[in-house]
Amino acid sequence: MKITNIKPILTERYLLVRVYTDVDITGNGEAGLWPHHPTTAEMIRELGAYFVGKDPRLIEHHHQVISRNTHFSGAVMSAALSAIDIALWDILGKSVGLPVYQLLGGKCRDKIRVFENIGGNTIDDRRESAKRSVANGFSSLRTNPFFTDFEKQESTANITQAIDLIAAIRDAIGFEIDLGVEIHRNLQPDEAVTLAKALEPYRLKYYEDPLAPRSLEAHEYIAKHIGIPMALGERCHDIFQFKDLIDRGIAAFVRTDVSLAGGFTQTKKIASMAEAAAIQIFPHLMGSPVNHAAFAHFAASIPNYYVMEAGLHTTAQRSLVDHPFEISGGYREIPDRPGIGVEINEEAAAEFAAASRPLSGNFATDGSVAH
Repeated sequence: MKITNIKPILTERYLLVRVYTDVDITGNGEAGLWPHHPTTAEMIRELGAYFVGKDPRLIEHHHQVISRNTHFSGAVMSAALSAIDIALWDILGKSVGLPVYQLLGGKCRDKIRVFENIGGNTIDDRRESAKRSVANGFSSLRTNPFFTDFEKQESTANITQAIDLIAAIRDAIGFEIDLGVEIHRNLQPDEAVTLAKALEPYRLKYYEDPLAPRSLEAHEYIAKHIGIPMALGERCHDIFQFKDLIDRGIAAFVRTDVSLAGGFTQTKKIASMAEAAAIQIFPHLMGSPVNHAAFAHFAASIPNYYVMEAGLHTTAQRSLVDHPFEISGGYREIPDRPGIGVEINEEAAAEFAAASRPLSGNFATDGSVAH
């Protein structure tokens, strides 16, 4: 079996990839570096020059060749290789008639728990959103504790409003539902500590990305001063970054991304490192139904999985694949179709223009960059 072509597909807000072979088996994957899809697509094309003519089943070998060729690395390279890696595992599964989770060691669970994001522009909106999610069967919820343009306010005002918001949500859903907060890397260490300590009575499951990811030392400072477990790592893109994060013992949940941190080949290793440190895997999932399928196989195959986004799609987005995975009662199904279980519909993908993402900033009242 040989690879004959690799095709990146920019459609809607996604970057999909198809890997074609000389035996009429086509692999499907997706890249997760969402702010830089056009650049990643060019990287996929560049990597295609290496892959064409190669055996798609030598997955680990190909990763070693590419990652060690010049020892240059980065998020663009990793996202491109992740998309191709997912597609190679898809090919391997189809070639032997097995779902990818079987190739990764078999299922550790029968269905995949997912969470829903709480939305709304006011505290009352968020309360109602949370109640609807619980009524729809979700036992795990997440919210951003801030509102639009929060950077225009002083941090004390933001923290006060965040406390009122979380109190209102807990009052609406009670203490039998998991609730986490996603800070989106928007705080300074002093603010992160003050907010976390104030939120401790509300029994939050996790405190996600309070700071920009560049300084693990700053996160160590946070970990020493708060009583809420942290969820970190969604911007990490290789096993070496995750090893450093895991070894420091500052995160109870690691947010690895199959479509950014090396595909199945590398994220399975990351999950094993985390397992040895009693850390749960809380995958970072953004993307199309292709990514949702791939992440379901990953989650099914590891013992230390916690939860991931539900990320519900529109009817048009679901049309990008033949059999989008279904969610019911707060869980995503794990079908037993060969490979990752979905096939990209190239005709449907061609109907969507690639979404652009202009670079912009968020500014404080004095004009400085806030986050």
